[in-house]
Amino acid sequence: MEVLAVALKNMSSTDLDADITLEGKIIASNQNIPMIITNEDDLIKGWFNLEVESNELNYNKLSDRDRMYLTNQLTDMKQDNSPLTVTREGKSGTTTDFIYYSNSNLLNKLKYYPLALLFILFLFGIVIYLVFKSNKVAEQNKLWAGMAKETAHQIGTPLSSLLGWVEILRMDNTDENTVVEIEKDIERLNTIANRFSKIGSIPKLTRHDIVLETKKSFDYYASRSSKLIDYHFDTDENEKIYAMINPQLFTWVIENLVKNAIDAMEGKGTLRIKVQSKDSKFMQLLVSDTGKGISKNIYKKIFEPGYTTKRRGWGLGLSLTKRIIEDYHDGKIQVEKSELGVGTTMSVLLREL
Repeated sequence: MEVLAVALKNMSSTDLDADITLEGKIIASNQNIPMIITNEDDLIKGWFNLEVESNELNYNKLSDRDRMYLTNQLTDMKQDNSPLTVTREGKSGTTTDFIYYSNSNLLNKLKYYPLALLFILFLFGIVIYLVFKSNKVAEQNKLWAGMAKETAHQIGTPLSSLLGWVEILRMDNTDENTVVEIEKDIERLNTIANRFSKIGSIPKLTRHDIVLETKKSFDYYASRSSKLIDYHFDTDENEKIYAMINPQLFTWVIENLVKNAIDAMEGKGTLRIKVQSKDSKFMQLLVSDTGKGISKNIYKKIFEPGYTTKRRGWGLGLSLTKRIIEDYHDGKIQVEKSELGVGTTMSVLLREL
């Protein structure tokens, strides 16, 4: 701006023989700095790089709209920067002009570039943090999966031994009902070991009768849970409904839902399970209880890992159940209905075959 001020001063020189080529180039090169020139009486004499519709350089001949625009711009420029003073000596004496200016569009944009740069750096920081966190979680998942597989492997040895002891009990003429119940418990331990061995790997799905698999798991818990609960299996055992499942994981789902229902009733109430064809494509499993119920605002929250309404609990049962059904079986689990103080019905949907 100081160079422009000197150039304007030389351009206005009274010396007609002076070479002002350089000054003209300097002034012509200013294509983006808005300027307004006023005299000592604060009257506008000229302007550069401002949006004035008329090409008329005489302020008094401009339209009212253009004059108002220039006046407003001048007011803003006075607030932004101190004016440059151009003093000239002439025949009529000394005259003084003032050059008011504001930042160019480029400078105005540059003010926001540091903010944009900080925002980009912030995004990079978030991405790096998320990548680091995901890698850490992946390592932890691998560790837990490895521990689960090792646990399943270690359980296998005593299970084999227990099967041998069962045969010895039979040879000693032990009551057959006792032996059968022990076999059921051993079979359950074997199922648990198989579940843990499948953690971290994609389970194999095969076609199974959902009614039969659900009934077996339901009966096991009904015979070993509180006798103050009325258990009802509301599906004909001879009805055949098939779906692609992994039996070990699917029975895990049944057990989690049944245990949650028993806990919700605090060991006393009515528990019902029903398997039915939803339509021509899906089968539905319903687990109902007469427990304390669930508020609507936590219907989805109960499936989040770590969330629990129990005094003692890890909050992993329903989150694991959701993962087994939706990620491994391509199904859907949700709260079908619930009423506080009345009970809850959970729904599992699987594609029927």
